[in-house]
Amino acid sequence: MRTLRRTLRLRTARTALPVLAAVALLALFGGALAPQDPLAQDTAQLLHAPGGAHLLGTDYLGRDVLSRLLAGTGDSVAGAVEAVVAAMLLGIVPGIASLWLGRVFEWVSLRAVDALMTLPFTLFAIAAVGVFGNGLHQAMLALGVLLSPLFFRVTRAAALGFTQAQYVQAAELMGASRRWILRTHLWSKILPTVAVTTAHALATALLTVTSLTFLGVGVQPPAPTWGGMLASDLGFLAQQPWAPILPATLIMLTVGALNLLADAVRDAGAAGTEPARARTAAPAPAGRPHRAGPTEQPAPKEQADAPLPA
Repeated sequence: MRTLRRTLRLRTARTALPVLAAVALLALFGGALAPQDPLAQDTAQLLHAPGGAHLLGTDYLGRDVLSRLLAGTGDSVAGAVEAVVAAMLLGIVPGIASLWLGRVFEWVSLRAVDALMTLPFTLFAIAAVGVFGNGLHQAMLALGVLLSPLFFRVTRAAALGFTQAQYVQAAELMGASRRWILRTHLWSKILPTVAVTTAHALATALLTVTSLTFLGVGVQPPAPTWGGMLASDLGFLAQQPWAPILPATLIMLTVGALNLLADAVRDAGAAGTEPARARTAAPAPAGRPHRAGPTEQPAPKEQADAPLPA
């Protein structure tokens, strides 16, 4: 909670949170807020410019662009969130367990993480979709598997320093269970680091989801997505040069806000880990005399006007 309060005081967090809140609302209620059916086609209004009936114009099939943007936010954001949640489950738990389950589990988990880090995101997701079927869940599960090494390494590195602390060793000697030590001493200290990693992973996952839907992987047309709209708009730049700007702006704003939030949480966590003595060792204000303690002898008074020896 202290880290959260420090985060909310930062200007970068106050800039990013309204953008992310608006994107979250669009993801939850975008389909209901759409003024028209995002799949309805009007052949009399093909590539229509923005106007009264269509505030952002229509695409090459006469579908309302605003309605498709609002309705497509849900699948785009939900896919990124699903991939990050899968990565957290596959990365955080083994990362912490590798510190306590012996050297065999540690060696096996580290080698598995090294192997996963060599695989490219997009190609692995396309291969998984080709094996298990073209669907959003299959693609996001594959993406979550490839993002899990990030959480594994970050969680393991953050927890490794605290497991060797004296208070943790004292708790183990007194018979405390590992679950109690994790809940009481470790989790609250590694949570800010996990939060920073989660924000960065969401930005990476959103870009990957957009790339996959741009290629038609995961969510197939005519279902609206940011990447799918961007792909269809690029084919009609001569008629509507402004059309790709709309989904690209939403993608850039969301990714930028996530990165700003990650930086704010990192700065707030770093400010909270300053040593206490660095804050209490400040010199006393000028003009305040130093009082000797009960066991401290006062300094001898200088005799400045004493006569010099002959």
